[in-house]
Formats: sequence, structure tokens, C-alpha cells
Amino acid sequence: MKKITTHLKKDKKLAPCIRGEFPELSLRNNISLRLISSIMSQQLSTKVASVIYQRFLVLLKSKNPKPAQVLKVSIDELRSVGLSYQKAQYIHNVASFFIEHKLTDAKIRKLSNEEVIKLLTQIKGVGRWTVEMLLMFSLQREDVFAVDDYGIMMSMKDVYKLHKLEGKALKQKMIQLSESWAPYRTYACVYLWRNKDQE
Repeated sequence: MKKITTHLKKDKKLAPCIRGEFPELSLRNNISLRLISSIMSQQLSTKVASVIYQRFLVLLKSKNPKPAQVLKVSIDELRSVGLSYQKAQYIHNVASFFIEHKLTDAKIRKLSNEEVIKLLTQIKGVGRWTVEMLLMFSLQREDVFAVDDYGIMMSMKDVYKLHKLEGKALKQKMIQLSESWAPYRTYACVYLWRNKDQE
């Protein structure tokens, strides 16, 4: 913990953001369900996403449904809990992909970050950002930098005074700055999110 914060504080501009409780990362089970939960929560408030997710678990009569159980529920039934047709289809896509590729948590945990991203972004409805969140908060990966995350982008614009940069130039600068945080970029992202929230 101290080793990580000491390393990140070498970046003098990031250092003031590193305060409060140390962010502990979790290793969570049932990766397919974590991915489904991420898809459900896209473009929704935390509260609404939580309500829909709980309805989904009630519909499936399980707190920890596996891909085969998810596929037994029709698109229309999924829509009845408050999901759009598109999201319901994406959820089926995730379940089908995990079954077809015989994916288990153990298999996924053996892969590198980029291998996980390359594998799971093959699923229609799953983008790089979604997999990066999975790596950070379900697979306990310490060195992930979510360059496309809006909150990180806005926080870095403030912390590093990058307001004049946009598009590709901004992302290149963000990646360049993040390199000094390796191998603990996930923690830097959490501190940047917190910094934005505290504003």
C-alpha cells in the first residue's frame, strides 16, 4: 500500500490527489455475470442500474446465474425488467460467447490484460472500456489505464492543465503521463476519479 502511494506521489501533479482511504481492488467470481452487470449499467445512474440488476436476479431466480441460465430467459423476458432490446441482446451475446468458448474464471485469470481485452471485445456490445472496468474491479489488475473514460479525461485536464488539447492529441498526452504510474495505473485512475467527484 505505502509502496504504491509513494510511487504514485513521485508525479508531483498527481500527488495532491492521493489522499483518503487506499483503494482496495477485489477479485470477484463469475466474470460473465460481472460483464452482464456492466452492460446493464451503461448510460444509467447507479441507482437505476442497481434496481434493474436486482430485477434481473429475481427473474433468473438466482443470485449468481451462469451463462446457461441466462440463455434460458428470452429477450422479451429480459426486456420486462427494464432493459432495452439492444441491451437484452448484448446480454445474450455474452452468455453465448462464454458457452461457445468454454470460458471459465480460471481461464480468464491466466490471460494478460491485453489478451482479456482482445478476447472479450469480440462480443458484440462489449467495448474496450467495459473490459477495462472488469480488469480493474473484478480481476484485481493493478496496471490498467482507462484512457477513454470521461471522468479520467476531465480530471487529468484539470490536474495537468490540458484544456487546450482535444481528441487524439489529448489521449496521446494522457497515455504519456500515465506511463510514469506503471505498474500501478489502476490506483492512479481511482484517485483521479475521486478527485473529480470531490470537485
